[in-house]
Amino acid sequence: MDWYLDRVEHVSELRHEVVRHLARHAVPGSDEAVADAELVVSEAVGNSFRHTGGPTWVSLSWTSEVPVLRVYDIGPGFEVPQGELALALAPDPDQESGRGLLIMRMLAPEVSASLRKHAGAVLSVQLPVRRRPAVSIDPPRRRTGALPRLDEARAEGAFGKESFLRALVVQLSQAVEDQHGPDAAEVAVAQVGTDVGSQMEMEFRQAEQVVGRMSPEQLGRCYVRLKHAIDGGFRVVEATPERIVLENTRCPFGDTVRRAPALCRMTSSVFGGIAARNSDSGASVLLEERIAVGDPGCRVVVYLGDVPAEVEPFAHRYAPAVDTDPGL
Repeated sequence: MDWYLDRVEHVSELRHEVVRHLARHAVPGSDEAVADAELVVSEAVGNSFRHTGGPTWVSLSWTSEVPVLRVYDIGPGFEVPQGELALALAPDPDQESGRGLLIMRMLAPEVSASLRKHAGAVLSVQLPVRRRPAVSIDPPRRRTGALPRLDEARAEGAFGKESFLRALVVQLSQAVEDQHGPDAAEVAVAQVGTDVGSQMEMEFRQAEQVVGRMSPEQLGRCYVRLKHAIDGGFRVVEATPERIVLENTRCPFGDTVRRAPALCRMTSSVFGGIAARNSDSGASVLLEERIAVGDPGCRVVVYLGDVPAEVEPFAHRYAPAVDTDPGL
């Protein structure tokens, strides 16, 4: 990063820009170090204007652990013997002048200065911030049976939007599970399901002009409607004030869901989130049978209140919404 400053009024703007850059790339928890670096930058650039009065070139390089700030005097310059330059970098703390350099020496890991070839000097300061290490990710070059399948390519030799997006979801779920484990994959999928489910509920309300809390029968129709829209094969088996039971013969992700069973949490969070938004006590979802784990079909039970004690350890719990949905 480089800046050309011809007025001292621009120092404050530069300082803020440098601080934002440092904060973006520093190790977590570096607020104090960034604040120290801000003071060093302010003194380094401010000193250049105070002592030379001319334009200044400022360069920030961060290619190793700590960033290096260089401040170049590019004005008429001033003659400073090399010996005096060294003394200037070790000011007397009892003297009023030189306090800026003293602050820099106290806070910066390293401060140095050198004379430019023709006139003036360049000040080099290591800022007291450490760069966040990069995390290397080396996924397999080719996953066996990766999606989309070759037979899904269209006549013009490309994959369609539907097959591409389905493949994207499955592959992302697998990648999260491989890197962080099945629990992390389920957490990610559950968040997506909750957000998407809210939009699907609003669409259902608009389509069927539903206002207020939905009944179990309406919830069942909502579930079937949204699943059929993405090529699922769900149907309602039972809808009572206590629970809604659904069965499914066709997963929207096809047989590939067996390679990413965490995606079942999508169904759970969509169904459970919608039910919880229509209940004072929340809802629970039991994925009783799942195509993803080898069952011939899916059986999903949505509990609209209390859950039987023997079921509770195996169900996903969804708390009632704290905000007010405009559709209710």
